[in-house]
Amino acid sequence: MKKIYLIAFSALAMMLTASCDKFLDVMPDNRAEIDSEQKIQSLLSSAYPDHDYIMVTELMSDNYDKFNNTYVSSQFFEQVWHWEDITESNNESPENIWSACYGAISSANHALEAIEQLVENNGGEWTASLRQEKAEALICRAYAHFILVNVFSLNYNKTTSSKDLGITYMEAPETTLAPQYTRGTVAEVYEKIEKDLQEGLPYISDSYYKVPKYHFNPKAAYAFAARFYLYYEKWDEAIKYADMCLGATPKTMLRDYVELSANSTSAAAAGNIYIGAESNANLLLLTAYSYIGTSFGAYTTNKKFAHGNYVSQHETAKADNVWGEATNMYCPMKSYSGTNREYVIFWRLPYLFEYTDPIAGTGYQRTVYPAFTSDECLLNRAEAYILKKDYDKALEDMNLWVENQMKVGVTLTTDNIQEWYNSKNYSYSDAEGMESTLKKHLNPAFAIDEEGSVQETMLQCVLAMRRIEMMPQGMRWFDVKRYGIEIIRRQMDASGMPAQLIDVLKKDDPRRAIQLPSRVISAGMQPNPRNK
Repeated sequence: MKKIYLIAFSALAMMLTASCDKFLDVMPDNRAEIDSEQKIQSLLSSAYPDHDYIMVTELMSDNYDKFNNTYVSSQFFEQVWHWEDITESNNESPENIWSACYGAISSANHALEAIEQLVENNGGEWTASLRQEKAEALICRAYAHFILVNVFSLNYNKTTSSKDLGITYMEAPETTLAPQYTRGTVAEVYEKIEKDLQEGLPYISDSYYKVPKYHFNPKAAYAFAARFYLYYEKWDEAIKYADMCLGATPKTMLRDYVELSANSTSAAAAGNIYIGAESNANLLLLTAYSYIGTSFGAYTTNKKFAHGNYVSQHETAKADNVWGEATNMYCPMKSYSGTNREYVIFWRLPYLFEYTDPIAGTGYQRTVYPAFTSDECLLNRAEAYILKKDYDKALEDMNLWVENQMKVGVTLTTDNIQEWYNSKNYSYSDAEGMESTLKKHLNPAFAIDEEGSVQETMLQCVLAMRRIEMMPQGMRWFDVKRYGIEIIRRQMDASGMPAQLIDVLKKDDPRRAIQLPSRVISAGMQPNPRNK
């Protein structure tokens, strides 16, 4: 029998995270022959990234302002918030995002190779379970590449993505010494993601999982497909897979905010309920080495850059909106204030700690986060309907979201949405360019109707819903990219009001693609361009 070996990290991840060290000169000792379905299933548990993108993309979004300059913050957070090329190390640094995703891809590719070998040894016969394992591996591979291309490249659009720099798409385990890699284009990466998705989706199953929510089960895979096709500007396909995820009664799939409100007496309790595997809303749960629980939670840690009262009351969940008064939310944001700091948060992602030495009290900060939820999938479908100008169906989904979030809400119509948003100024339209409102100019590469139209105001509304629903999970940054939304960096004064304009991220700013890790560039990979 041909032997297949699992290497702890793929050649790509190892070579590109250490420029001159010749990791590939010696075969690692930690090899395991993958010669059974049980071993393949075990291997697939490592086909999910164990470091998240959330910290970086959340902090880069327009959810965060800069507070008192005397408040201590690490250079890593300074670089992220200022949209600088990140050179500092951190659990959630670009280097760890890169390595975690390519490590997951390596596991998926080794699993795929082992599956093909088992089928060959079985005379070409496929068992149902082997097809299911192949499906999971393909979708895991697609997902990790999807993260990479959306973090390290510009957003997909039909106009420029055939030229924009993508990332290396690894379709097999690396077997050569010191290989040379090219980035390809964003369009090519999306084509390969779609190929893996379409091959894997028909066979995805949760029949062999002990805890299906920690693997790509069917509903999670359909939610991924819906998000992917929304980003791919294929609205019909996004709707198709959202339908498959949400089923005939999407209301039963949504997060139970009534229960969450009634049973969460603290941030820790609320976080544990929010990430519960028993929640119908949580479709895929992932674990990560992460400071999210403290940085975006009810702790003073890393609050120099924070979601404060001003932005929450003018842009996000403490602002009254067309759907009703903010005080009527089942689970409103919590406000914290103290000397030289303020922050407003949702009780969502928990702070967890993994002890490596219980006696010494040492270990790692961890968190669990829902990579896909039914609530996001519902809003993805609503957005796709708006882009198709099927406003009645979009309103059905948007009103379902309102009903699920609000104790007392307003039934949305095209008229009241258009009237509400047209009564507001666009953010940053004041003389200083720092004033926040409920809407920002939308500049997507794809065509939408003029400002003030039914379509544009409905997009403003659904994007506001997505911003609230997905905070603080890093997703707002991808909406900023997809819609060419220009955002700012501002210093707040002692009273929490805008005091100084620091920077503006224009719609065509190359910093929208996070720079590759420095060691990857040193190894010869072409960096993302930057303005001089």
